[in-house]
Amino acid sequence: MVRGKTQMRRIENATSRQVTFSKRRNGLLKKAFELSVLCDAEVALIVFSPRGKLYEFASSSLQETIERYRKHKKNVQNDNTPLVQDMQHLEHETASMVKKIETLEISKRKLLGEGLGTCTIEELQRIEQQLERSVCTIRARKMQVFKEHIQQLKEKEKILIAENAALCEKYEGEPVPERNEERENVDVGGGGDGGGDTESSENSDVETELFIGRPEKRMKHNLIMEK
Repeated sequence: MVRGKTQMRRIENATSRQVTFSKRRNGLLKKAFELSVLCDAEVALIVFSPRGKLYEFASSSLQETIERYRKHKKNVQNDNTPLVQDMQHLEHETASMVKKIETLEISKRKLLGEGLGTCTIEELQRIEQQLERSVCTIRARKMQVFKEHIQQLKEKEKILIAENAALCEKYEGEPVPERNEERENVDVGGGGDGGGDTESSENSDVETELFIGRPEKRMKHNLIMEK
């Protein structure tokens, strides 16, 4: 059967309380002695009974152990002093930053036209002047960006002109090939002045008469017809 957890509370009966104190005190002193022997630890133990009687244990010297404890505690406090100061400084800076952020948020809302109901005439004039300065700054920056963009375009134009000139110099001495259409026109034209008119005139004299017989008789027939 599992034992229930004993509730830690003050023993009401004085006799039982004194008996329990004696048993636990002896066990505590025994444990302190074992700890000092087994682990080579410097142990000091001070116990006052309910009636004010002192019980103590020290592995070496109680006074030396207490003095060592006081020095160590003082050193720890000195070591923690810069840390505490840093924490206080950080807390102060945090509070200051929170206050600045709140002020900036209020100013931002006012610049956006919000929360102007509580502003005085002087505050409204300051806000108006600040907006005018901001607009002037934005316009100046805008003009600067335009100028930089135009300068970049001019630089690109110079590069393209240089590349075009280089291409022209590269292909300047090479003959330009004739097109097929131009060659066909030259062949049709006969290569001389008047060739096209002669051919067209010859083509216009088309014989429409039908003649049956040998070519010699046809030529004689044409001569007779011309006379």
